[in-house]
Order: sequence, then C-alpha cells, then structure tokens
Amino acid sequence: MFITGYAVVAGAAERLVLGYDSFGNVCGRKNTPVKGAPLSGQDMTNKKYVFFLNSCSLEMQSLKISSVSLCVSSCPQEQLNSLEDLQSFARNNGSCLCVYNLNISSYTLNPKAAELCPTLPVPPSKSFPLFNRCVPQHPECYSKYASVLISMVNEMDVFHRILSGILTGRDTVIGLSVLALAFCFIVVLTFRFIRTLLVHTLIALVVFGLLFVSGVLWWLYYDYRNDPSTELETEKENVKFLLGYAIFSTVVTVVLLSLILVLRKRLQFIVQLFQIVGKIISRIPFLLFQPLWTFLILIVFWMFWVAVLLSLGTAGTAQATSEGQVEYRAVSGICYMAWYHFVGLIWTSEFILACQQMTIAGAVVTCYFNRNKNSPPRHPVLSSISVLFCYHLGTVVKGSFLITILRIPRTVLLYLYNILKQKESACAKCLLKCCFCWLCCQEGCLRYFNQHVYTTTAINGTNFCTSAKDAVFILAKSSAELAFISCFGDFIVFLGKVFVVCFTVFGGLMAFNYHRELQAWVVPLLLVGYFAYLMSCSFLSVFEVTLDAVFLCFAVDMETNDGSAEKPYFVDQELLVFVNESNNLTEGQKHRSMGQDNEDGTELQPMV
Repeated sequence: MFITGYAVVAGAAERLVLGYDSFGNVCGRKNTPVKGAPLSGQDMTNKKYVFFLNSCSLEMQSLKISSVSLCVSSCPQEQLNSLEDLQSFARNNGSCLCVYNLNISSYTLNPKAAELCPTLPVPPSKSFPLFNRCVPQHPECYSKYASVLISMVNEMDVFHRILSGILTGRDTVIGLSVLALAFCFIVVLTFRFIRTLLVHTLIALVVFGLLFVSGVLWWLYYDYRNDPSTELETEKENVKFLLGYAIFSTVVTVVLLSLILVLRKRLQFIVQLFQIVGKIISRIPFLLFQPLWTFLILIVFWMFWVAVLLSLGTAGTAQATSEGQVEYRAVSGICYMAWYHFVGLIWTSEFILACQQMTIAGAVVTCYFNRNKNSPPRHPVLSSISVLFCYHLGTVVKGSFLITILRIPRTVLLYLYNILKQKESACAKCLLKCCFCWLCCQEGCLRYFNQHVYTTTAINGTNFCTSAKDAVFILAKSSAELAFISCFGDFIVFLGKVFVVCFTVFGGLMAFNYHRELQAWVVPLLLVGYFAYLMSCSFLSVFEVTLDAVFLCFAVDMETNDGSAEKPYFVDQELLVFVNESNNLTEGQKHRSMGQDNEDGTELQPMV
C-alpha cells in the first residue's frame, strides 16, 4: 500500500508518452503550477505536440536536450523564414511557436523576439507517432534530430523504455485483451457442447496456430536481424526477445505435436469424457458464469497494477531552475519498488485464480456428495463462496504463494541468462536453460497438485497442509487408470489454453509489427500473452477443476464406501460406467500388447 500511495502521489505517467515542455507543462492536459516557474500550470489540453526552438541544432547532455521546448497545437507544415511568417502561422493555425509570455502581436516588435522564438528558418515538420514530437523534414535537420533522439532513447534504462512501449501501445494491448476474451468464449462453448467434429477442428486449429506463430516469430527475427536501419536499443532488444520467443515457441510446438500424435486415437474417449463433465456443470446453476466475475476482478486489478507501474516509472520531483524552467529528477530506488510490484502482480493474480478454483471445487463437491441426484442443492456456488471467505482464504493464499515462489527463480534465471549472452559461456547458458525448464515443469506439477488440495479442503474442511497430506494419500491409492483419465482431460483443456494464447499472440505480432518506431513492443506482447493465458485459465478452469474434482471425489467415494446398503456409493451411474469402460479398454490394450509379443500369436502363460 505504501508503494501504491507513493507512486500515485509522486508519479505522472502522462509525461512518459505525451511529452512536456521546458516549463513543467505536460502537453495535452491541464497542469498545476510549479513554484518558481511562472510559465508552468497552463492549460495544454489543445496543445498536444512538443516543438523545439532549435530543432536543427539539438544537443544532448545528461539525458537532457539543450533546447527550449514548447507545447503547440500543430506542427508547421511549411518552412517559416521570418518573424512575420511565425506571426502569420500563429494567427492562421492558432499554434504559437514562440515562448508563451510573448504575445502574437509582439513577434515583430519585441527586441528579444529572436531569443524567445525558434531559430530561423523553421523547417517543415510532422508530428511523430511516438512521444508526440514535431520532427523536422529537412534532410540535414532530420538527421541531426534523429541522432539526438536515438541517443536519448538508448541511454534510457530498460525499465523506462518498456514503460514507454506499454503506454504507446496501450490501445493495441486493450484490443488484444478483448480478442483473447472472444477466443475464451469460443473454447468454452466448444467444450460445453463438444462433439467429435469440434474436437478435430480444435486440434487442427491448435496445430495450425503453433506452426504459424513459430514461423512468424522466426520470420520476424530474420527480418529485424537483417534490417540495416536497426540502431535503437529498443529495436535491438526486440531482436533478442524475438529469438527467445521463437526458440521457446518451437520447443513447445514440437512437444505438443508429439503428444497430439500419440493421443490421436482417443478422440472418441475425449468426447464422452467432456459430455459427462458438461452434464455435471449443467446441474450447478451459474457455474459457467463464475469466470466472468473472476475476469472482471482481474481486469480491475491489472488496470490498477499498470497505473501504479506507470506512476512508479515517472515518480520524481519537479524543481525550478534559475531561468524559470523546470527539471524532473527521478527518485533513486524506483527499480527495486518495480520488482516488488511485479511480484505482487504474480501473487495477486494467482490468488484470484485460486479463489475461483476453490469456489468451483466446493460447488462440485457439494453436488457430488448429494444423495438425491434429481434434487441438487440450492445455490451451491454462493455457498462455496461464503465457505471460502469464512474459512479457507489462508489455503488459497498459501497455494498461490507457492506458485509465486517458483516463478521468482525463473525471473532470476532469465536475468542471468541475458547477462551471460554477452559472454562466451555456452555451458553456463545451457545449465541455466535446463534449470529454467525444470522450474517450469515444477510449476505445472504444483499447479495441478494445488487443485487437488483445494478439492480435498472442500471435502474435509481442513487447512492447506493437512489437505495436501490427504491429497497425496488419496492420489497414491487411486488407480493408475483414474489418474490417466484426469491427466488426459487436463491435457485437452491445456490445448484450449494454447489455442487462446497462440491466436492472441499472432494478432499481437501483426498489430505491433506495424508500429516498430522506438517501441519496446516485444515486452508488451509478452504481457499480452501472459494476460491471455490468465484469461484462458480463468474461463477453462471451470472444466479443468470440475474434471479433477469429480475424479478425486470418485476416488474418495470408492475408498470410503463399498456399494452396500449401509455404505452406498455417491457416484451416478453414467460416470461409473464410463470409468469401468475406460478400465476395460486399458486392460484390453495390455492384453493385446502381450499377445503381440508372442511370436505364435498365442496368449503368454505364466511359468510353472
């Protein structure tokens, strides 16, 4: 809360993208006055562009451009050769190119007009899409202007370059988030009303998306790497990130395509499995609406998080100079606050998703252990939410914290890998890659195990540690066939998440690739991919958690009951028949493989 309050008070995110003049006014907004700066505190709502008085002879000293800058309403489209031309331009276009305290009528009369107005002649200029600068179009002026701007951007730290990329691409990020939401709805409807044709279509789209995104990433990497105009640090960082994305995407593509090839013969089994899950979901009112509330909460939190991040990146104090101008001095230690803020993003997002998983698990458990299947309990979702907030918040806090703990070393490894890329240390880089992959696998296993812990908590009402011990005991005693069914269903749900992320990232690649100028757009793209993954987890967790909860309840049911009149099973007949058929199918495959090992084609007999 301290970091949030400080960032909101000390930060000004508009300065990063809108630009500001030499007197402390942010262009495009109404400003508050700065003590000691008489020209500050002006209303610049209609003046959105930054104009430098000597744009043809800019110099940079300590990340500061040695030229007076003003906020103007429009950039001069034609060359202005005299003070009379400046006066005529101001009257015709309403854009004053001289210092604010010089009246338009005094342009040609004031003896100090040459100092308060731009250096003549003023070259024609156009507004630049990033930072809203008036960029001179004269070749010599443009070359000098571009070199100074490139030096300024290159000397900015990575943190501020990323923030500028997020701000300039904010509309694209919002549009891609809406696109990810639409893909989530498509996959949810596919799983809810699943048929064999839909399964084939989904798998075909996933394969196409994986291959296409990998191909586009490699093409973009080749295009950026061989572009002779690549001078900015942001563009060089784009090349590095694109190479990492392309390698990661290729590895994921190979692994998933191999798994799809192995499991292709079980498609009818998938259809039957998700039809049963769909019937269970239909018995629980409003369960499919649960992700909507989670999504809205996540959106509000992400907007709040990004606002605080941008405020942190622009936190500083405005100080007036002896000439009446204003300088912003950044506060030391801001980057450390940003890292702390990043950990908060992961932990809070995982906590929100864990609350949804706990709510779904509680509702499924309530309906499963109900004797009268024709009369399901009333409001199981609301009942599960109330139990969560009254008794089990600590459980979801611990579960989400464990996932966060695994993600922090991954971030550190990525940082070390970027350092080692500059050195010839192939063994160290290979070791870091192996450790990173191992941590990714551990996170996936922990996320899967946490779901069973939440279900065990909903069944027994115990705390996190006790539920974890009980979940291990239940999973160890359950049959391998039951575990296979659950894992196989989770893999299909994971393919749905891959579908959402792949096509959202593809849309981002196409959108961001058209806005290369000075943008660290690869990091915002990573943020979009992460948001798309969280959204897909939020929506598809209904099927994933329901599937895992049902089979864990089934294992507990088989363990505590024997089907007699005194201890009848809670499971309904359709699920019991499905599990028996899947067990028989597995046993039949085992017998067929044993028969194929016998050269005569006869069944193998045990030795006497």
